Amino acid sequence: MWLPRLPTDRLKRLAKNAPDTDAPLVMAGRANNALFVHALNRSAQRLGLYRGQPLANARAMIQNLAVVPADERADLALLENIADWCDRFTPLVATDPPDGIFLDITGVAHLFGGEVQMLKHVTEKIAAQGFAMQAAIAGTSLAARALARFANRSIAKPGDDRALIAPLPIAALDCGEDRLRALKRAGLKTIAQVAERGRAELTARLGAHFLTRLYVMLGAEEKPLTPRRPLPDLRAEQRFAEPIVTQEVIAKSLHTLAASLCEILEREGQGLRQLEASFFRADGKVERIAVKTGQPLRNPDVMLRLLNQKLDALADPLDPGFGFDLIRLEACLAEKTQAAETSFDTEENARWQIRFLLDRLSARFGEQRVQRFVAQDTHIPEAQSVTLPAQERDFTGVWTRKRHTNDPPLRPLRLLDRPEEIHGVLASVPDGPPARFRWRQAQFDVARAEGPERIALEWWNENPRERLMPNRMQLKKIKLGIAPKPLSPSRDYFRIETRQGLRFWLYRDGQYQKNGLASRWYMHGLFA
Repeated sequence: MWLPRLPTDRLKRLAKNAPDTDAPLVMAGRANNALFVHALNRSAQRLGLYRGQPLANARAMIQNLAVVPADERADLALLENIADWCDRFTPLVATDPPDGIFLDITGVAHLFGGEVQMLKHVTEKIAAQGFAMQAAIAGTSLAARALARFANRSIAKPGDDRALIAPLPIAALDCGEDRLRALKRAGLKTIAQVAERGRAELTARLGAHFLTRLYVMLGAEEKPLTPRRPLPDLRAEQRFAEPIVTQEVIAKSLHTLAASLCEILEREGQGLRQLEASFFRADGKVERIAVKTGQPLRNPDVMLRLLNQKLDALADPLDPGFGFDLIRLEACLAEKTQAAETSFDTEENARWQIRFLLDRLSARFGEQRVQRFVAQDTHIPEAQSVTLPAQERDFTGVWTRKRHTNDPPLRPLRLLDRPEEIHGVLASVPDGPPARFRWRQAQFDVARAEGPERIALEWWNENPRERLMPNRMQLKKIKLGIAPKPLSPSRDYFRIETRQGLRFWLYRDGQYQKNGLASRWYMHGLFA
């Protein structure tokens, strides 16, 4: 698909900013500190203007020419939206910026009555939305691209790509101005004349990339497309002859699709882990809602409940606009499930309820906001646990019991993001806990203390010296906060209680103690 006037068509759709559609209109771009014609409408093209023309020449040719600054970001966003809309025809959609879209319709054309009917259907749908479009069907992406631009609505039968491409002008190669100039100097006017030249000659003069592009265009080689979105494992969809608007009909359609998708999953012996619902509006806008599950799922009622949780949590409610003409449910990620085993564990139902609660909370607040702590195999306090989405199941860490019943806590429930240095430390004994210190502009007197508990650096880790003795660049990164602080060889931790009743977890930096310098103290955690 080629949208030759995408920028000006975008302005047409913005009624409040669109000038007279019959008047000549150009969009100005800038390159090398000079303005040029980036895009133009049909009226300006009929008067002899062309893309790439200096803007001063265009204004000299036409008086009172309407000029609008080009907005390439808006054009690219519109192209992406059109590509989203094209997902209704095939899941293999790729963009060809700045004004092209590829659709791989292998195996789907019969759903629309054949290639001829599908080409007509797509062209009419795009034209109804106010876009000028040219399209063609061929065996390779580059062949279809060339035919769309120079032989609109052509359909190449299998093996006939070369016959349709050969008579096209060399401009269809789209190989750059330098190579086109070289081909013109050689007297070559059509692609057939270029293909008649020897492989070695073309490679020597124009490069191996040009030769590969030529053979792909002629159908001798293939260049696979890179789809914009990953292909779903399974999907179910429902098309409507008339767009639907009411919530009752939408809910009923979702339930029907969920039941159909679960039947497919049951037949395949799979359960979905990630579900996506796509709502295609009649005006071309596409709404997508995705939810994840912590375990394989193929229950339609649970699917709908999770989707409803996600829909209720949307900042902008789902707006049907002029109605949805297609609704699709996709199992973006599915995995094999084992046959259910009868369990006599009375806690099994409670565990299932907890997993379902995690799915509902993740659907409402987002999976990154519902997390759990996972144990790590290390004794460094700040690295003993990490937080991961609670729906993830591949956890390898195992929590070990640190204390017995009725024992006081040995570790604080809350650790600071980064240990904070404390000042004004007054120690009662040289190697003992502080008797007084200042932290966050507050003075604290110590009433009770317990320790020390020495924690040494993991010397077996990679590059421990680099973490102990950072260079100048690493010190600069540490000051800017984009690199972790170097770990000391050892830390002496103390559990203290102040006269105000607060309980802190402090440590003395062992590196400075070892070098005979004044010790530095840090606040690392707070007890409940």
